Amino acid sequence: MRSIGQQCKDIIKREGINLSSNIDYEINGEIQSLTIEWIIDAYMQASEETHQVFLDALKLSLETKGMGVDKFFEDMGQLILMTHLSDKLEV
Repeated sequence: MRSIGQQCKDIIKREGINLSSNIDYEINGEIQSLTIEWIIDAYMQASEETHQVFLDALKLSLETKGMGVDKFFEDMGQLILMTHLSDKLEV
């Protein structure tokens, strides 16, 4: 059985999206780039429950006309960056 991370990557490939595609974010005047593959891998380092939630949300983004996969990954990457920045502020 394929891992959930691999299932996510397979879905992206089937949609014709390159896993190496960059999503750029401006943070404090600097551009940060994350690839779709990196975002998937980052979420796969979380709990098992998070893996399934991520996969379910990805599938839902494919079915939702307004959101779409691009917006899904933009939002998921932004969430990672915001979490990372808030962790730095707490130190």
